[in-house]
Amino acid sequence: MQEQVLPAASAPYATFLYVLIPLLPFLGFLINGLLNRRLSGTVAGLISSAAVLGSFAISVFLFLNFQYQYTVTLFDWISVGSLQIPFSYQIDQLSLIMLLLVTGVGFLIHVYSIGYMHHDENVGKFFSFLNLFVFSMLVLVLGANFVILFIGWEGVGLCSYLLIGFWNKNHNYNNAAKKAFIINRIGDLGFLLGIFLIYLTFNSVQFGEVFQKAHLGQFGPYTVSIVTVITLLLFVGATGKSAQLPLYTWLPDAMAGPTPVSALIHAATMVTAGIYMILRANVLFTLAPDTLEIIAIIGAATALFAATIGLAQNDIKKVLAYSTVSQLGYMFLALGVMGYSTSLFHVLTHAFFKALMFLGAGSVIHAMSNEQDMRRMGGLRKALPITFITFLIGCLAIAGIPPFSGFFSKDEILLHAYQHSKALYAVGLFTAFLTAFYMFRLLFLTFFGEFRGTEEQKHHLHESPASMTLPLIVLAILAAVGGFMNAPLLLGEGNGYLANYLAPLFTYSKQLNPEAFGVEVDHATEYMLIGLSVGAGVLGIIFAYVQYVSRGVRPAEDEAHRSAPENVVYHKYYIDELYNTLFVRLIMGLSRGLYRYVENGIIDPVVNGFGRLTMGGGQLLRYVQTGSVETYLILMVIGIVLVLALNYVKF
Repeated sequence: MQEQVLPAASAPYATFLYVLIPLLPFLGFLINGLLNRRLSGTVAGLISSAAVLGSFAISVFLFLNFQYQYTVTLFDWISVGSLQIPFSYQIDQLSLIMLLLVTGVGFLIHVYSIGYMHHDENVGKFFSFLNLFVFSMLVLVLGANFVILFIGWEGVGLCSYLLIGFWNKNHNYNNAAKKAFIINRIGDLGFLLGIFLIYLTFNSVQFGEVFQKAHLGQFGPYTVSIVTVITLLLFVGATGKSAQLPLYTWLPDAMAGPTPVSALIHAATMVTAGIYMILRANVLFTLAPDTLEIIAIIGAATALFAATIGLAQNDIKKVLAYSTVSQLGYMFLALGVMGYSTSLFHVLTHAFFKALMFLGAGSVIHAMSNEQDMRRMGGLRKALPITFITFLIGCLAIAGIPPFSGFFSKDEILLHAYQHSKALYAVGLFTAFLTAFYMFRLLFLTFFGEFRGTEEQKHHLHESPASMTLPLIVLAILAAVGGFMNAPLLLGEGNGYLANYLAPLFTYSKQLNPEAFGVEVDHATEYMLIGLSVGAGVLGIIFAYVQYVSRGVRPAEDEAHRSAPENVVYHKYYIDELYNTLFVRLIMGLSRGLYRYVENGIIDPVVNGFGRLTMGGGQLLRYVQTGSVETYLILMVIGIVLVLALNYVKF
């Protein structure tokens, strides 16, 4: 597909529309931020939702009228010697798909938030932050170079911090926000170093120029091995943003924020930024097969590791959080085995069913008077019929049951993994079984059996208002039918629509490694893999049903005795405690030592000493200011004599 580079003046109409997409949420951020106390929650929500809806409408229009890939430069931004970084947008298939995802799902979550947050005293500030997040995410996906992408990358990190700690009177929530911010900064350091190395290697940070030079083997003074270093550094950034081992621990704690935040940022959009970045730089990763192998292994390990933790969680949002980490692992597994379009396919389907389930969990929490422990729920399907049915659809989708969306995208990932490595495939298949089990464990504990809450909670049980249930219904429809956007690949009839649409993005990668894009499997093998995948999902559902419905098993209380393996899983493998011991306490101890012995023992005495010296000198010199003219004349004469004497000595 043809690529062009256009100045803003040469395409004013299209440029205006692309500028308007992020501008509308930014205006919503300003209006709600400046008029926070003057607007009612409903008005603030309507302004915020209208801004995102406008961006979505423009995105749909541009998607339907897209003809060719191009880069539009809005203005020259940084120009220092050979360093030229324009503020420019890249318009192509990937940016358009991500625009639709961010604005479409974002709009539904904004509407949902009107009902969910209407009692909050700072609802205007909440919608302001939510709009700022959408703005930052849109800048991220529209940027035509790594620096603009990084601006959006840091913007969503800031908004994540603000929204996780939105209820900032709670100390634990503040700690969760700081934890997310710091861990993401660790990953971002790797990303930033990768950008520096990209500039040193290719003398540019523009996507088009960098990828073309990489494709042609123009690595400046370096060899192709430099690309491995670059991609590893970029992957460090992706590991932090997309919550992969070992930088995943921030995401479960991020559930401290309001539930719509969990749905928008930590399920549907921000956490997929790492996947987007690798897809955007796919030619670099194709040139680094060792990096791809590492990505595949870490993705598979993360998927399995997080799934095992999800088995023992009792907080409804924590189960969904570890499920998100696990599904992100699936996406990285797909990237690592060069299933690029498949990874984006799972990004889309996951956004549908996981946003649905987070919002469904919010509906449950809303009905249960902010109770999140599934051990205190039960039997809610009668009181919350719409929430139950939509949540069931989300569970069927994530479990990979046909014809729901997760069935199509997860099967494609397992197919690519099977072609690449039977060991990775086995890990992915077992994870699919665990996913079905713990998701239906959540469903059965929440919506089946007898109600286990208080009488007061039971008295107040009711379905959520229309502003909350309508987004659930729309997302449920998408979760049910969204998989058909790429169905032909599964049925053995060539590539699906999404794969064909995205194909031009991977032209360079296909030329560099055509074998990875041309592997086919016979129908018998394909049907066998489908049967195994669906069988794993069905088996997980059956096990969960027998355990939590037929037998009526209820999770033990926190203080109950558990076997050693159960205890390890229940405490999430003690990873947080390990990090706290190895890093947090060490750094805090070092900081206290530096404060006590360096700050107070060296720096403060030196600085204060200069201050005392100055004060003492001032105290002495003040005696010169007597107010007597005679004294001043004498001092002047003495000064003249000294000057003449010094001048005489000099000669």
